[in-house]
Amino acid sequence: MSIVIPAHNEARVIGRLLDGLLDAADPDEFDIVVVPNGCTDETAQVAASYGPSVRVVESPEASKAAALKLGDEAARGFPRLYVDADVELRTEDVRALAAALDRPDVAAAAPSRRLDMTGRAWPVRSYYRVWTRLPEVQRGLFGRGVVGVTAAGHARLAALPHVIADDLASSLAFDAEERTVVDSAVVVVHPPRTLGDLLRRRERAAAGVEQLEEANLSQPGGSARTSPSDLLAMVRSEPRLAPHMAVFLSVTVLARARRARRKGDYSTWQRDESSRT
Repeated sequence: MSIVIPAHNEARVIGRLLDGLLDAADPDEFDIVVVPNGCTDETAQVAASYGPSVRVVESPEASKAAALKLGDEAARGFPRLYVDADVELRTEDVRALAAALDRPDVAAAAPSRRLDMTGRAWPVRSYYRVWTRLPEVQRGLFGRGVVGVTAAGHARLAALPHVIADDLASSLAFDAEERTVVDSAVVVVHPPRTLGDLLRRRERAAAGVEQLEEANLSQPGGSARTSPSDLLAMVRSEPRLAPHMAVFLSVTVLARARRARRKGDYSTWQRDESSRT
């Protein structure tokens, strides 16, 4: 099984991910390829310090799309996992994903997510109280930092255009019967720490959805947008969510307003540094 990890200035967190992946792995069980791209820190050196267990393929270009392409060219096997450098994933989680991808009806898989809310501001905690309950967020493969595919699933991804919301595009490339969220595999995701950081991340997410819609792609997975009726149903079933829904909607409106000022700009990367501390 190959694991491709694009990494731009991730020296602070790449070791955390690699420690988890290799902790209980057998020798040569995983083919791990780290692609430091456009780095000005020691990402490559940290990854290389793991010896033959990790192959490092450097790129001078700061581009996730280009890094994924390089990683694909270097990767040796299937199923194949694409993992963001700032999440945490363990050996047993990878094995559970591999087992799911061995099923004949599954082309793509992702782990269940656990958000580390330690030290997060109250608006951030409030926002994610709602976000994690959204139907498409629960069903989709996006927002987890990990997507796994079979060889056939990989061919589907290879045909997609390069977009900001690559994980969302990857999820929508498969219909509900072809993809699965594996409950026995868990990825730890580190959300933004402050409201400002959250707004930057949500602005980037809005740009990704906008870009996908402008591309007018016909994808089996349909749309990941949540309808007002879904939000209303959530509050009716859980009245205690009402104040959190107010925060969620406020953040959504503010992020879209900020995005409107940058409409058509898909090159500015709204990177959240706070989740990497």
